[in-house]
Amino acid sequence: MRIVFMGTPDFSVSALHALHAAGHEIVCAYSQPPRPAGRGKKDRPSPVQAYAERLGIPVRHPVSLRNTEAQAEFAALDADIAVVVAYGLILPQAILDAPKLGCLNIHASLLPRWRGAAPIHRAIMAGDADTGVCIMQMEAGLDTGPVLSRAATPIGQDETTDQLHDRLAAIGAELIVGTLEKLPSLAPKTQPQEGVTYAHKIDKAEAAIDWTRPAIDIDRQIRGLSPFPGAWFEADGVRIKVLGSQVADGQGAPGEVLDDALTVACQNGAVRLTRLQRAGKGAQDADVFLRGNLMPRGTQL
Repeated sequence: MRIVFMGTPDFSVSALHALHAAGHEIVCAYSQPPRPAGRGKKDRPSPVQAYAERLGIPVRHPVSLRNTEAQAEFAALDADIAVVVAYGLILPQAILDAPKLGCLNIHASLLPRWRGAAPIHRAIMAGDADTGVCIMQMEAGLDTGPVLSRAATPIGQDETTDQLHDRLAAIGAELIVGTLEKLPSLAPKTQPQEGVTYAHKIDKAEAAIDWTRPAIDIDRQIRGLSPFPGAWFEADGVRIKVLGSQVADGQGAPGEVLDDALTVACQNGAVRLTRLQRAGKGAQDADVFLRGNLMPRGTQL
């Protein structure tokens, strides 16, 4: 098939790789423009742009697709289909209608649960037992289109957003290739009205740990916000991110360190902090972190 690929972050790269490896003709990749990054704040291309250029695929990064010129350029690609994965721009109807077979979206949830911007984070933070990937026919609404195929996977008890992200990216890449192979025989299924939830964009204000909350909620917060923006607490005026955790046994005043393994009391139960990152330093497992950051039993966080 002649495919226009539209995506931006690392999550999208797996699908681009799989489609190219399957022998499809990727006529163009659309991605967000290069952004300042790193210590020098030099413009850096998105992961999709960088990978597409390695494959020799032309890349476009319009600021908007709402003007007639951008829409005409898109239509002139004469694509059979567009595959969209975390692109970052709303597609107007003229873009949705341009490919012969429309636009398909790879979405990292079991729709209609977790429509929107942050489905992986929200699934972990809500304590969902499982999640997955859906291939959806795109329409004007936010992730409201009919679903062509889906694949479910359990969420591990200690799994972080970073880990689940990588698994779902691989699942989505395999699923889109299979979906295109079977496309003529697939019957789109309208999403049910019941069970709709929205995965709102993560706000950095959600990252501060409140030890007066239940241990299970804090554990989900830590894992759901790992690695970015990273749940955090302060010790001696220094912000410390927590990138891994487990619910643990123990009772004490909220925020009290209960042992020498960084088990911290919460309102109900306790959480063992397994991976941490001090501001300006690299991430470390708890045992390594404690060698340079003393937090003995009885410390109040």
